[in-house]
Amino acid sequence: MKFTIKLEKIRSVERIENFWQPEDYKNLLLAMDYDDADSIPETELKEMLFMALSDLEAEEAAAVVLRYKLGQRLKEGQISNLSHEMLVNPMAEEYPDIAYHYPLFNINQLLYDAFNGKFPRSKASVIDLSLKLNGNLKVNKEVILRTLGDLLSSKSVLKRLFQEQLDADGELKDAENIIWQMETTGQDSYRIITSDYWIGREDIEREEFTGNLDDDEIDHLK
Repeated sequence: MKFTIKLEKIRSVERIENFWQPEDYKNLLLAMDYDDADSIPETELKEMLFMALSDLEAEEAAAVVLRYKLGQRLKEGQISNLSHEMLVNPMAEEYPDIAYHYPLFNINQLLYDAFNGKFPRSKASVIDLSLKLNGNLKVNKEVILRTLGDLLSSKSVLKRLFQEQLDADGELKDAENIIWQMETTGQDSYRIITSDYWIGREDIEREEFTGNLDDDEIDHLK
């Protein structure tokens, strides 16, 4: 299937809006035994949470937030290790299982703000693009990633680590974890959010490309 993909805009951001909600701030305060959390005005919850977190040692605060967001997926020993590693390494980029990169990015951002930069800073990329397909195919994260890959330099981390998957037949399983958010912004127009580690402005080699998706790459999507 013939396609044309065009990069419209790419920008780096230090936080993803609306990931953290007032209810999260309240629940985190309650997790730290802050009994009056229910009586705090919604507009003050974030500030109170930052004060409560900063009263703890940085690794203790990290463990609280990790336990809240990932306690059902990680063992306590893993949380303990991560809470220390987060102070010295950008774990939203380095954690071996990329399924955790998105939540770790947002956990890191919260802790970075609460501790005035004590945690390493990671960035995300917001990418606006247009994708026109010469055929009937639902555009999902996998289709976006396969076609977007043709705009990237061979030196990019994404191409170096996932070139085999990008070119392989069948499902591109890691697309769900590489593209954190995707939305349709207009006819043939899309916005995605991913890690700056995977796709940054410096990774873009060309801004437009016309090519073909092989049947073996997309048959499972039809």
